[in-house]
Amino acid sequence: MALENEKENNVRHFLDLIQKSRRGKFKIYIGMSAGVGKTFRMLQEAHTLLHNGIDVKLGYIETHQRKETQALIDGLPVIPRRKLFYKGKELEELDVQAVINLRPEIVIIDELAHSNIEGSKNEKRWQDVVEILDAGINVISAVNIQHIESLNNEIKRITGIEVKERIPDSVLQLADEVVNIDLTADELISRLKDGKIYTTDKIPLALANFFKSEQILQLRELALKEVASQVERKVEIEVPQQAAIKHEKILACISSNEKTAKNVIRKTARLASYYNSKWKVLYVQTHKESNDKIPLDKQRHLINNFKLATELGAEIVRVESNNISKTILDIAAQKQITTICIGKPHLNLFRVILSTSIFNELLKKLSSSHIDLVILS
Repeated sequence: MALENEKENNVRHFLDLIQKSRRGKFKIYIGMSAGVGKTFRMLQEAHTLLHNGIDVKLGYIETHQRKETQALIDGLPVIPRRKLFYKGKELEELDVQAVINLRPEIVIIDELAHSNIEGSKNEKRWQDVVEILDAGINVISAVNIQHIESLNNEIKRITGIEVKERIPDSVLQLADEVVNIDLTADELISRLKDGKIYTTDKIPLALANFFKSEQILQLRELALKEVASQVERKVEIEVPQQAAIKHEKILACISSNEKTAKNVIRKTARLASYYNSKWKVLYVQTHKESNDKIPLDKQRHLINNFKLATELGAEIVRVESNNISKTILDIAAQKQITTICIGKPHLNLFRVILSTSIFNELLKKLSSSHIDLVILS
């Protein structure tokens, strides 16, 4: 049996290598906010590539009516956009099929987190990009740090805004290269005041809300950390002696509580990203939450959280059991888990440890193992 599994794994690994070699290369420019110059940099790169005889085309560029950016489009071949009628208006989207049919060596596609118009083949532009990459076409794209799924809670804390358009972290992990477009807070605010980001009528509102120095600094830190994490992952993959250092396997334990589960999933995804490790999400379904007894709203929350976890790169493990702590430990042993992540209990932690048998038993058994326990706020 073990020999058969090994053969199957070897075959799957070989097929993965073939698929990876056929897939187009993927480069992402990442920035701390609008106006740092991601689109400008992509267009500059397109001119350089074209000058060097590379077949590069613009699949979709969003200039936001910025004169400097608009001027760079001149002289670059553009793939016409797909026109759609939606709620009585003619709108334009990236024409994925036209890109695949024309097969340029490199296509530039802006606004990676964009939501496509209802009726499009794919719900999100990042899905369009994956389809183009799978067709063997190289893609250069761009995204702001606030659109990364696992950072959603952090972005809301910094800015007070919940960003609706987001990309799964797994999309960043597909990238062969992630480049940070960096500016100081003062430089970015100067660009805003000079009218290089928004029109004059929008500047006061932007300065009063999103473009505050303390917020920009925090977003800049997140962007720098994200790119550093991607570089570290690339080093671990491409430099064998480094790759052997870390073998973390992380297990996130969630309940049917919507908010707690979301926090645990997102924070565990960040941890897994940092260690470049595989991770799983475990939901232990007790008799009280069996399919015929669980309330519909909790069932809906669970499905949404499973979907979120899958998008962030986790494997879902769902087990029916009334002994939660034993099940967590059993799964941890089976899957060779090194770190277990759980949500912080709502009650005082000391009281919970003393009075709750689940935590008491879990902590007692983990203390004699080599598994780390991380309690997430």
